[in-house]
Amino acid sequence: MLRTIKPKNARSKRALDARQPKEVEDPRTTVFVRGTHTGEVLNNVMRDLMALKRPHGIAFSKKNDIHPFDAASTSTASLEFWAQKNDASMFVIAQSTKKRPHGLTFVRMFDYRVLDMLEVGIESSVCMPEIKTPKSTPGNKPLMHFASDLFDTNPRFAQLKSMLVCLFNGEVIDSICLAGLEHVISVSLGPSLPSADESSSVLPTVHLRTYTTRLLASGTRTPRVELTPMGPSLDMKLRRHTPADPELLKQAMQKPKLKKKDIESGLGKKRKNIEVDEMGDLRGRIHVGKQDLSKLQTRKMKGLKKTDEDVSMSDGDEDVSMSDGYDDDGPTKKRRRQSSS
Repeated sequence: MLRTIKPKNARSKRALDARQPKEVEDPRTTVFVRGTHTGEVLNNVMRDLMALKRPHGIAFSKKNDIHPFDAASTSTASLEFWAQKNDASMFVIAQSTKKRPHGLTFVRMFDYRVLDMLEVGIESSVCMPEIKTPKSTPGNKPLMHFASDLFDTNPRFAQLKSMLVCLFNGEVIDSICLAGLEHVISVSLGPSLPSADESSSVLPTVHLRTYTTRLLASGTRTPRVELTPMGPSLDMKLRRHTPADPELLKQAMQKPKLKKKDIESGLGKKRKNIEVDEMGDLRGRIHVGKQDLSKLQTRKMKGLKKTDEDVSMSDGDEDVSMSDGYDDDGPTKKRRRQSSS
């Protein structure tokens, strides 16, 4: 692990603060590592995945003797060192052996420690240069589609879905325009094949396809969307995996406490009788008890005051109660001054 360095100036302090945990995390930086033996198929797959991940991807040019699932090796220490040095939270490792050809391993990190791992085998692939169609702009967020119920019910495919979402998910944004969705990543499953012992079934093949979108006129406000194959197209089989440690996963799933201003603005837990309207203004509803309007003190307006004629015609005008220097005709001093004149 890298030693902790105390910042000596404001620039280094800002660089260290940028790596601290945040309420809204930065886009995941992924490191693409080549093993000792890869081959042309894995090299093309790594290049295409790097193109989809750009600009939040780092590719190692040299080959590395790394085996994430081997407990006797020092691969875990190397991953933690690379994660802290490059501020990376994911690794994609390519390694091809005689027993497991064309293997691709996804490693997810938390706090510069290995959280979980998943290995897939590439059965067939069509790279981007082989498909002569326009490509999407680097850095755009894709629209991801998972076309199977197993991605929510089966723990193996749920882990694969989580890995792919973390890999291709970019910057967290509040909204996106329709023209900003330039490409779609569709992940589907093939049919389940029965195994030899007839008591269990072989996990189905995973089909990953990437398309670009075209918005065409439809005669209505909503345009008609056409999908054009962009590449890469991958057929994968699930292999080895390592689930996340429960204690480490609990720490990774913790959410920061909401601030008071976030709760009042409607971002946090909903408060009773408080809502935010369409303009973003905070509105509340107040419930009060029953009021006795007979004792309500109203404001004495000049237009409601009685004149001298009204006072002479009324009976018992001299018995008018004087309270706080006021009567029905206004202040007492003012009335005396008018009568003397």
